Amino acid sequence: MGYPRVVITGLGVVSPNSGVGKEAFSRAISAGVSGIRKISLFDTAPYKVKTAGEVKDFDPQAVLGRGGLRVLDRGTKLLCCAVKTALEDARINISEENSRTIGIAAGNTLGSLQSICDFDKVALSEGPQYVNPSLFPNTVINAQVSQASIRFKIKGFNVTISNGFSAGLDALIYAANFIRLGRKKIILAGGVEEFCEQTFIGFYKAGFLSEAKEGKPELSCPFDQRRNGAVLGEGAAVLVLEELDSALQRGARIFAELKGGGTFFDGSRIDKYKRGGRGLAFAMRLSLEKASLSPQGIDYLSCGANSTAEGDELEARAVREVFGKSPRMPAASCLKSMLGESFSAAGALQSAAAVCAIEKQIVPPTLNYQEKDPLCDVALVTEKADSRRVDNVLINAFGPGGSNTSVVISKFTI
Repeated sequence: MGYPRVVITGLGVVSPNSGVGKEAFSRAISAGVSGIRKISLFDTAPYKVKTAGEVKDFDPQAVLGRGGLRVLDRGTKLLCCAVKTALEDARINISEENSRTIGIAAGNTLGSLQSICDFDKVALSEGPQYVNPSLFPNTVINAQVSQASIRFKIKGFNVTISNGFSAGLDALIYAANFIRLGRKKIILAGGVEEFCEQTFIGFYKAGFLSEAKEGKPELSCPFDQRRNGAVLGEGAAVLVLEELDSALQRGARIFAELKGGGTFFDGSRIDKYKRGGRGLAFAMRLSLEKASLSPQGIDYLSCGANSTAEGDELEARAVREVFGKSPRMPAASCLKSMLGESFSAAGALQSAAAVCAIEKQIVPPTLNYQEKDPLCDVALVTEKADSRRVDNVLINAFGPGGSNTSVVISKFTI
């Protein structure tokens, strides 16, 4: 007897280019709307970098109501908005009767550095006895997922995956495995990261971010010869994963199916991409194997490239290794050209975009692509969305340090 099939019955998104909601997100990625603009959350005068994928005019009260928001950090509000809209999209009402049958797993690695710094500032300047104890929960890494569980009465389990760039996709795999093993019927899975000055400074001083220098502009342009670093972003995406029989029994709308996923750790240094792409190629092959697909079965490749010189080259090399002998290369797109690098949320946002692409039968465009890099020869869709048959999407997430994850999301068929 085989494992149960895992389907996607709801989607909640908060993104820099569309704000809150699945439909707005779907329209924005289809139209190639960029969410990368001038930073407004803090003064950028001390820095050479001025832009980010920031969720502008974010109003969680409009989605969540006024109650209980005062002590929550920005990341928790982003995640809670995504969870609420995902539950609404899936037409799930959590009650005392079903709360123990539903779980949540989300990728989040940075927590709320803003909250940690604010809390520690008071402790250091005025003394530990003067800190506000109600703000302490925001300083732990699992706070955002735990607060979402509390708010929506999700009692099955809550898990935070904190392994960096691939955490959002790893949360999907973790949740899908729970369902396939028969431990839960419904799991909310995804990722979240907030944008704040403290996070910005860390990436900025590490030399990870794009700057306007040496005739190159400050922008996110994956696979383009002009690229010189990533642009940071933020956001949250939550997919409702459900065991197929459960979805059919309750008459749920089924948007797509999570067919398979693969991971491979291939690290050498925490701050350096490992050249060659062997780990990512292995993760892609493993996910194709688990999805029972050959490389030519992929219609849309959602790349994790983030406009860093080494990272983009690594992915292009891995793609050539996996698809090089395929009769056709899949159409490829880089969502981070619109949203920026949102770290643990990135894979979840790419997965949300994959569901929208299957629904609309399009491949979203890659923005800012002008100058071809001969080392990054992938079949990019640029300028505008490409209307085509999209049955199977392969999604990549990887980063410095060696984490590599791929997931296949497919059109649902009985």
